Amino acid sequence: MSGTGRIHSIETCGTVDGPGLRYVAFFQGCRLRCRYCHNPDTWELGGGKEITVEELVRDVLRYKSYIKFSKGGFTASGGEPLLQADFLRRLFKQLKEQGIHTAIDTTGNAGIAGSGGTGNSSKTSDNSNNSNSWAAFVEIEKLLCYTDLVLLDIKSLCPDKYRALSGWELEPTLELARYLNYKQIDVWIRHVIVPGLTDSEEEVDKLARYLTKFSNIQRVELLPFHKIGEYKWESMNLPYSLKDTPEPSDETMKRLKEIVERYGLVC
Repeated sequence: MSGTGRIHSIETCGTVDGPGLRYVAFFQGCRLRCRYCHNPDTWELGGGKEITVEELVRDVLRYKSYIKFSKGGFTASGGEPLLQADFLRRLFKQLKEQGIHTAIDTTGNAGIAGSGGTGNSSKTSDNSNNSNSWAAFVEIEKLLCYTDLVLLDIKSLCPDKYRALSGWELEPTLELARYLNYKQIDVWIRHVIVPGLTDSEEEVDKLARYLTKFSNIQRVELLPFHKIGEYKWESMNLPYSLKDTPEPSDETMKRLKEIVERYGLVC
């Protein structure tokens, strides 16, 4: 049980991580090692600043009038917020008591399902993996009782490509998607368009067709790859494999958007 969490940074007037003006907290810690991550400094679990639920709630309430006027709210981003699910549940419970809309920006990779990956986790027995997975699911299930919206990042529907892009497994993301649909929690799907990797018409068509199975998808966001975080990789002496990859053209983004919309999805 945790009344404290670790936060990397805060954005008090976010406009792209959910509806309205958002107070966005970037949580510290992530299992994935995405090749296009623009916040690699959020990866390590022990980094960032320690903060209590009460401290964070007090700071959010300073902006409550702006949040309410714009029909905005609070978004937990990262890093991977679900790695701090107990802290986030306590936080969301207090925010909901204040009438503040809550959202989570997540890949779903927080121990709900699957095991392995190419991250830094140590090897454990199957029984231990199953126990940890179940415990993580229980915490996330309780958290979702106080969650209004999930921004779910699906990097690829191809397991091999997902692993190559992120160093982890696809299945936890899809399991969370199925659970969110079962609970009828609103979802915005996010898919990053990386030239040469995730920008093919076949890839986007497959994703759009898959999403028609769900009745809780409010919109699909196709996000163009960018290099805003490249300098962080360099400062951390990390090899940046996409240095020579261009950003997708406006024409490409328009064409892929049209594919998604053919399936009756808001894009």
